[in-house]
Amino acid sequence: MADASGSFSQSLERGLRILTEFAENGPVLGIAELSRAVDLNRSTTHRYVATLTALGFLQQDPDTRKYSLGPRVVDLGFAAISSMEITGVAAGYLQVLSDETGCAASMAVLDGADIVYVERRRSRRTAGLAVDLNLHVGSRLPAYCTSMGKVLLAYRDPVALRPLLDRMDLARRGPKTITVREQLVTALAKVRQAGVAVNDEELAPGLRSIAAPVRDRSGQVVAAINVAVHLTTWTTSVESVISRLSGPLLRCAADISHQLGYRPRS
Repeated sequence: MADASGSFSQSLERGLRILTEFAENGPVLGIAELSRAVDLNRSTTHRYVATLTALGFLQQDPDTRKYSLGPRVVDLGFAAISSMEITGVAAGYLQVLSDETGCAASMAVLDGADIVYVERRRSRRTAGLAVDLNLHVGSRLPAYCTSMGKVLLAYRDPVALRPLLDRMDLARRGPKTITVREQLVTALAKVRQAGVAVNDEELAPGLRSIAAPVRDRSGQVVAAINVAVHLTTWTTSVESVISRLSGPLLRCAADISHQLGYRPRS
């Protein structure tokens, strides 16, 4: 919608709408799909897509002739992540948490039905996980089967949570993945009660993690942090993992939240 000053650029808006479609409905789309999604005719859509491709924001598969996001978008994403206040605040605390527990420590935010890793630290005193899915800053995972995702979903407003659940394909990822919506809703309620979320082989065999919320000055949950272990190195029960890791994890989450201005009501 144009503003009263006439400074609104419709061409820019259309280009950004095309890029947004890949984030919401991608990762691979053709001209016909994009044309319908952004409500433009095919020739106009093709002109915008060709421009975005020439600039490196999109790339075309020579076999299927379909498009996906290009390296320039990835560069912008990493620049946005690195400029976020929360990552600068969290980095040192996550390193301390990782060193204290000997586990990989991460932070993620919610992006639609996925989580996006915005910070990740490994312990400097141990070799870390035997298996960690090659996760790094910028990695995306489904929210429903990750501990950080369950934290971020649990604290969403119910009105906003409903359409997110509607979009989720609760596919089995690990031996204990929650694949029934009603069971996921029940699990999210337990996360709100406990203040932590546990992932017990829901994402991948042998992988466990525990996550806690990070709040901003208004009290809103803006991110989640977790520590992850693998059964090849931690063969104890889930209860033992929670008992050993929840204290350091919750302290770290409280420290980061405090630095972001959060002050819990006494």
